[in-house]
Amino acid sequence: MDSVTSSNTKTIESGKPPVEESGGAEFLELHAVNVARGERVVLHDVNLSIRTGEHVAILGPNGCGKSTLILTVTCQVYPIVHPGMRVRIFGRERWDLTELRKHFGVVGTDLPGERTAVTTGLDAVIAGFFSASTLWPNLHVTDEMRARAWEALERMEAERLAKQLVGTMSAGERRRILIARALVHRPRQLLLDEPSNALDLAAQRELRETLRRLAAEGTGLVLVTHHLGDILPEIERIILMRDGRIVGDGPREQLLTEARLSELFRTPVRIGRDEEWLHSW
Repeated sequence: MDSVTSSNTKTIESGKPPVEESGGAEFLELHAVNVARGERVVLHDVNLSIRTGEHVAILGPNGCGKSTLILTVTCQVYPIVHPGMRVRIFGRERWDLTELRKHFGVVGTDLPGERTAVTTGLDAVIAGFFSASTLWPNLHVTDEMRARAWEALERMEAERLAKQLVGTMSAGERRRILIARALVHRPRQLLLDEPSNALDLAAQRELRETLRRLAAEGTGLVLVTHHLGDILPEIERIILMRDGRIVGDGPREQLLTEARLSELFRTPVRIGRDEEWLHSW
């Protein structure tokens, strides 16, 4: 059966080389993927391939299936199994999810749990090793984990947040902590779901500058958004989604046009340009 499976035990074949040595395996391969949420099919016949290290934006209106696509990639929802359906992540169809999380990071818009608000920035980042909301007493934290957490804070230029409670931080500061949590495993790919939501203009600018720096350092970015301003100059490939389907996939110059976006959002769209950046109204 072609599917990505979760288990409390490892399902990786013995003798398989680690991902770091797998030599150019694509980050993501989806073929003929359909996904249902409850009684309704929300993703229809999705075919998508993303190279490791590639910078991609997935653009579409609210309710088009972008977030469900991210949940599928992160194995939080599963495709409908049928002949020909295939899901591969870093070249494999079967993963122990604990191991998989070490190879790509996911950045959402919400804190991972209510305890995160009363956790210091440093501890919240360390907790990212365990996908936990805080450092619970049963978790064993190594010196290497603490060193990598500091490294992630430094990459986010957020060392000053190490001792501050996450619940007292601004939205922009919390977003830096969320990204740092995703960076602790030094992933080759980051998935960011609506990263600028709830951020003011200054925080949006800081976030975009940070993501540009990560892209320049070699971290691949898959950015899910409905804001044209989120699409960094480094992102050269655009995927358009509407009604649970991929309706466009190609270079930004071809897809980020007033005609294509007006059709996508079903409303007149005007595009402005400011040096390397785009904005719409």
